[in-house]
Amino acid sequence: MTCSREAYLKDLEVLLEAQKEGRVPLLISSAGGDGSNLHVDVFRDMIADIAHKRGWRFKLARIYADIDKDHIRRELKAGRIEPLGPVPLLDPREIEAATVVVAQMGAEPFQKALDESEGVDVIVSGRAYDPSPTAAMAIRAGFDPALAWHMGKIMECGALCAEPVGRCVIGYLRHDHFEIEPLNPAERCTTASVAAHTLYEKSHPFLLAGPGGTLDLSNCKYEQMTDRRVRVSGSRFNSGARYTVKLEGAKTAGWRSIFIAGARDPIFIGQIDSILERVIAQARAYFRDVPEETYRIVPHIYGKNGVMGDLEPVKVPAHELCIIVEVAAATQALATAICGKLRTGLMHAPYPGRIATAGNLASPFTPLEIPLGQACEFNVYHLMTVDSPTALFPIRYEEIA
Repeated sequence: MTCSREAYLKDLEVLLEAQKEGRVPLLISSAGGDGSNLHVDVFRDMIADIAHKRGWRFKLARIYADIDKDHIRRELKAGRIEPLGPVPLLDPREIEAATVVVAQMGAEPFQKALDESEGVDVIVSGRAYDPSPTAAMAIRAGFDPALAWHMGKIMECGALCAEPVGRCVIGYLRHDHFEIEPLNPAERCTTASVAAHTLYEKSHPFLLAGPGGTLDLSNCKYEQMTDRRVRVSGSRFNSGARYTVKLEGAKTAGWRSIFIAGARDPIFIGQIDSILERVIAQARAYFRDVPEETYRIVPHIYGKNGVMGDLEPVKVPAHELCIIVEVAAATQALATAICGKLRTGLMHAPYPGRIATAGNLASPFTPLEIPLGQACEFNVYHLMTVDSPTALFPIRYEEIA
């Protein structure tokens, strides 16, 4: 999961107590971060543990988002699945390789859960489009979907839209606008901060596609109402000719180990690229019995171009470097062995102008090679056309006491 169980329990207890006091539904989406069925059930169990401890009773709905692989194969064969962005066409072998495939639900499954069972206190959902819970409550109450989606887009990140950045905001929705204000009096929303956050996590400045349509923000107006509150109006929502959901899946790509080291010698730093090239070649030669295509060696040189890589415009490295070398291989043991060979090779590599007899690197941690476990990568990132926005997302109701 994205956070630890202890962290989730701490936050959930605060939210559940607020739900009891406020008597309003609590909607939790993308349980665990990935929104898999497994993590929906983990969240359900954590809520049950808190309820038992505090003597509370909840009516809970679980919405699942795992998509059956046979269904995906049928839809792929029918031509109803397409790439999302610069990814290849979906290969049936990648469907099989994925550990789990989830779909991003829109607002409709949340609305259905609230409509079908009277008095639902808590909804825990699988993978959802981030603004969906906020939009669901607003649309269900009869408000403009455009304003509902835009407000949800801003509020799902809390007070990232504030100055300084904070944690919590409150939204006031009206029939022709909405207003955003941070809860912390030390923070404030400005037209610049709210408009800027509208651009967050978007590939187009005005258009934001999601389940069921596209949010058009080209005519939006941002007004400063108080020193801490901003009004937004002019959002438009264009329903799509077909309803699509995003499929997300990942596969295990091997096992990963790293080593972390520091370098301070300016002569070494000035030649780091050529030194690394030689050390990597020597390691590959040492492990010549292992096919090169079955493992990867990825150096990360912080202080030179560790963040931007080849796009880094500053060509002069810093006076010291943090060197992280990552190895992904078929087994953890092999990844660690290759990583160790690279570390010792880099530690003792000769180079022109070297003064010391050994010790090119300082290693801050032991074990010197750090096993990171399974390495995973996205392999399903595609759009699927659906006939119903709720059919793929089953709902289960229960009383927690």
